Amino acid sequence: MKKGEISIIQEYKIKKSQIDAKLKEFRSLSEEEYFQEFIFCILTPQSNAKKCWEAVEQLILLQNWSKYSLSQVLKTKTRFHNNKALYLLEAKNTWKDIKKSLNKKNAREIRNFLAGNVRGYGLKEASHFLRNIGKSNNEIAILDRHILRNLKALRIIKEKRIKNKKIYLEVEKKFIDFSKKINIPLDSLDLLFWSRESGEIFK
Repeated sequence: MKKGEISIIQEYKIKKSQIDAKLKEFRSLSEEEYFQEFIFCILTPQSNAKKCWEAVEQLILLQNWSKYSLSQVLKTKTRFHNNKALYLLEAKNTWKDIKKSLNKKNAREIRNFLAGNVRGYGLKEASHFLRNIGKSNNEIAILDRHILRNLKALRIIKEKRIKNKKIYLEVEKKFIDFSKKINIPLDSLDLLFWSRESGEIFK
């Protein structure tokens, strides 16, 4: 086993209880909280996760959603706030139908449906949402910058860019294979890599 892999395993042992607690928290969310995670993952692309969550906490207190009211909240919290305000309006209108899709058993099937039917979502955002509501089942990966940086540092991948769906799925498979190799569940490994980048276990 390589030095980097040993280091990850040792770090995981130290943080395992915190990571397990966070994943248990995700699995215990209510349907109302599902919607909060749903809109959170619309906001996160190219934006700071903490600020996006602050925005969600403000958005759920808004009595009337309009492009203007949403963009006023988002403009200091996330990039592309005008576009994301429109995505949020559509998300609220389609949430009932989206919620039904979550009853499917297969995480990949749900992920692909969300990526194809939710404005503002790609494979990464759909995977993020499912992980955050405890429905990813260690089957799908959130190939965000922190994951790609760590995979490149471990020489599992050569590039840190995902150019298309084909490459996303190829890198995802490598990440899944790596998690099996070192015997750390995929969802746990994601949170571990996130904590390496940010210093804490968040979302």
